[in-house]
Amino acid sequence: MAAKYTPAPRTGDDSKQKPVRLQTFSGANGLDEEAQRHTDDEGDVDGQTANSTQDKPKLETDLRNLFFDDGKRRIDFILAWTIDHKRPETARQARQVFEENLIKEGLELEYDTRGRDVNFVKVHAPFDVLKRYADILKLRMPMKMILAEQHMKEKYSDWEEDDFGLIVTPLPSVGARLWNNTIQLVRKFMVPFHYDETVLPTVSRSYSCPYSSSREYLFEIPENKDEYFSKAIRSWIVDYILRRQSFNVSNSKTFSFGIKKMLSDGFYSAAYPLHEGHWKAGSANNARKVLFDHWANWTNCLKFQPIDYIRFYFGEKIALYFAWLGFYTLMLVPATVVGLAVFFYGLGIMSTNIASKELCDPHNNITMCPLCDARCPYWKLSDACSHAKASRIFDNGATVFFAIFMSLWGTLFLEFWKRKEATIQYKWDLTTFVQEEEPPRPEYLSKLENWQIFKMNPVTGIQEPHLPFWKRRFPIFLASYSIMLFLAAIAVTAVIGVIAYRVSMLAALQLIPQHVSSNSTVVATTAGLIYENASLVTTVTAALINLAIIIILNVIYGHLAFWLTDWECLRTQSEYDNSITIKLFALQFVNYFCSIFYIAFFKGQFVGRPGKYRTIFGGRQEECEAGGCLIELCIQLAIIMVGKQLIQNNFIEIVVPKLIKLVKRKCSKETREQKLAKTPWEKDYILAPAESMSLFYEYLEMVLQFGFLTIFCAAFPLAPLFALLNNIVEIRVDANKFTTHLRRPLAEKSANIGIWYSVLYGISRIAIISNAFIIALTSEFIPRLVYTSRYSPDESLSGYINFTMAYFNTSDFAPSDRPKDIHLGVISMCRYKDFRNPPWEDPEYRRSTAFWHVLAARLAFVVVFENVVVVITSLISWLIPDVPTILKEQIHREAYITNEIVLKTELRRAQGEDLNSLGGAHLSDENLRYSPHHSEDIELKKRSPSTGKSKSGSQIYI
Repeated sequence: MAAKYTPAPRTGDDSKQKPVRLQTFSGANGLDEEAQRHTDDEGDVDGQTANSTQDKPKLETDLRNLFFDDGKRRIDFILAWTIDHKRPETARQARQVFEENLIKEGLELEYDTRGRDVNFVKVHAPFDVLKRYADILKLRMPMKMILAEQHMKEKYSDWEEDDFGLIVTPLPSVGARLWNNTIQLVRKFMVPFHYDETVLPTVSRSYSCPYSSSREYLFEIPENKDEYFSKAIRSWIVDYILRRQSFNVSNSKTFSFGIKKMLSDGFYSAAYPLHEGHWKAGSANNARKVLFDHWANWTNCLKFQPIDYIRFYFGEKIALYFAWLGFYTLMLVPATVVGLAVFFYGLGIMSTNIASKELCDPHNNITMCPLCDARCPYWKLSDACSHAKASRIFDNGATVFFAIFMSLWGTLFLEFWKRKEATIQYKWDLTTFVQEEEPPRPEYLSKLENWQIFKMNPVTGIQEPHLPFWKRRFPIFLASYSIMLFLAAIAVTAVIGVIAYRVSMLAALQLIPQHVSSNSTVVATTAGLIYENASLVTTVTAALINLAIIIILNVIYGHLAFWLTDWECLRTQSEYDNSITIKLFALQFVNYFCSIFYIAFFKGQFVGRPGKYRTIFGGRQEECEAGGCLIELCIQLAIIMVGKQLIQNNFIEIVVPKLIKLVKRKCSKETREQKLAKTPWEKDYILAPAESMSLFYEYLEMVLQFGFLTIFCAAFPLAPLFALLNNIVEIRVDANKFTTHLRRPLAEKSANIGIWYSVLYGISRIAIISNAFIIALTSEFIPRLVYTSRYSPDESLSGYINFTMAYFNTSDFAPSDRPKDIHLGVISMCRYKDFRNPPWEDPEYRRSTAFWHVLAARLAFVVVFENVVVVITSLISWLIPDVPTILKEQIHREAYITNEIVLKTELRRAQGEDLNSLGGAHLSDENLRYSPHHSEDIELKKRSPSTGKSKSGSQIYI
């Protein structure tokens, strides 16, 4: 097949085109096809080679065909299509017009049509096309090393560089030196966690400026020009061209253009760049395998990520996600340390706490009022001993400190991330990145294909279908968000159902002593154990049921959220993504946190009193145990958070793909020879597509985890530990997925994490209010504080349990509510947890003075806590600049130096000087590209310019 596409006469079916002979490559080191066949892993759907033992020599069988048949022109993109039997001629004509337009743009095509179900078009972008679009898109490219080096020596020879590659003045301030020394110390402790820099050397940053064809002498263009643009940039430029080409002959349909529209219409079945090679052991070294071995492999779970190399392979958008996830995971380390300290402090005081000792002392002989009407018996307060002790682990003075710490931690995390993000933007040349004007979504155009109302786009000047807001959009939005409210109400209803289960289960467990026969020792012992831990059993089983409901509702919510967003018919992909983000986050937030909010703020607050309980649907409301509701909140939070991570992160993302792969392997009748005969584009085609929403679910998962960490941190100080463990696994799971299970995603550019930062900031603000009320209302911290400061004779907790218990005269029970079980004998007076007057005071059972003291203290604590934390966090936000001062100076300095270089070079050009003498494609080791980091320059000098290898012999893949 010729290198360039020549429209050939086609008759109906694409499968009748002339087949193309495909090159086959034998393995390296003289391996023949038989040797490759024996090294093939039968279980690998990608047909990749593997060695299971480490002592065998690696077989370099992965010489992937990434070029046209001539072996010279690189494949930058693959277009795949299947025969459309419903409208074959329409699909064929659309593809023909589209491919002819690609040829006019300068792209080169080659076909693989061997009469199979799937056919492929290989796309190559010549250097001239890449250069033209780099000029149009103003891509920032590295300048010649010698130009920047000369200018730096002239003006900044006496200046120094810090560890981030930023130039600093010879006399930095005391604060700057202290900060740098601190960073150096931290880095020394982090050395064991760094990845192998002999394989993945530190990437240096050179001065760059927007590419210009008229000033090509400014840029470092190698002798082989195809190597100038990275593979990620090449595929990104090709995708940019594909998104702008028409596929309609008559142009009657204005919006019949773009690869996304063709994919939506079914004219193509897939469009993707190729992976660089195989990833399994035994494959030859390539960028994909190096990333797998030193990033996605589970042996690297405690190592930092090679973010720059992730960017080179997957692009800025995906690399930015992993940079954020890695930074978030690293920030969890101090939170985990503090959370563990708080937890162990609680364990230490669990048995020594005076209040717990009083509650557990059976000699106090405190008889409690029944937990339900008629059927439930009286019970002893000492029966709740284990519950009260467990509650003290999480309900103590350290809880307040931890809540304040986590509020500050959330603010510091967001502020330091902004600084980290600014540094990444500078290093990756994203500081001036502006998102291009988005075209309408293909689904939007398809729905409005016959729409009669048009409006000119003020940016592009194109007449586009227009939906009037009040007549068309507002009714749909109103209906859509009304359905969302109904879906949220379903989650609330599910919580009410779980509450009803808890009430009925607790009442049923209270009847165990009446129905268990003493003849069976095993049954009696088990029943007695359940009876003694009735509250714990009820709480755990209810939380598990709630978790199951949450998982089911999440599946329903996911489908309905997409259906509602599709119904809204949004114009651009950004509008669509933002809308689905709001819907799914809101629905999952309500789904996950509804039951937790109930336990934290409502359970036990409006119960009433014995003889006059408040009822809902004829049943009494739930009461908190004698030890308080905080331990129930902790159990609920732990089960939902950890259960979500185990089921969603570990089972769905790890186990399910392996099961699917196993089933495919068992069902597949493909032989090893057939696997080996497959081309790289066929192997990539059978991988799962890298959907545009892939990162959305990853961000959503982590943002919900951030909500668990911060909103309810006062109840569960171990949450950071579980989050840290989960994220260590999550990074490798996601890395493995992108490296091995998905087609290579398009290397998209993005300067930030988008709307997710605003969501994280909103959660951090909600967390301040939430933790203030948890400490004030749910925990016993405020009542204990009031007792020791106002009512205790010796300012200790001695007598605190009696202080929190009110008296009730059992003769005031209604006959229908009086307990029928009197195994404790005739009880004239029982106790219940509340601050009320005893029956011998007038007015009886009214709120006591202590109640109002405690209430006032609780409200005062909420006000003080919120204002103090808000002021401190706001002060921290103000004191920590979003962009480091040194980085600001570096950005301005680079702009100045770049401008000076251009002016001076233009002057020399005008004077007729030979610009090639300034340094060409081949430079000696002494004329290396300028890097603001000395150590990086040293590492570069260790490499041979011709081979790209370091002295250790490790290949560098960029």
